Amino acid sequence: MKKTMLAGAIALLLTPLIAQASQASCEQIRDDIARKIINNGVPESGFELDIVPNDQVSQHGGQVVGHCGQDTQKIVYIRLADN
Repeated sequence: MKKTMLAGAIALLLTPLIAQASQASCEQIRDDIARKIINNGVPESGFELDIVPNDQVSQHGGQVVGHCGQDTQKIVYIRLADN
């Protein structure tokens, strides 16, 4: 009985930590997307990835390529003009 209660208590204590660790930060997700774009041959100076709140996506322009922050923010890809 004590082992069951102890296991349950440990599980309850670890649940928030596991959930927090599984959610990558917006910056990490943006960096992963940037790495994939660069690996597809686009120069780093040829695009911009911005993290914007959901309600500002339409004003920001560009194409949504990801989301983060428990879907409260979007990652927007903007192609820059060639120099």
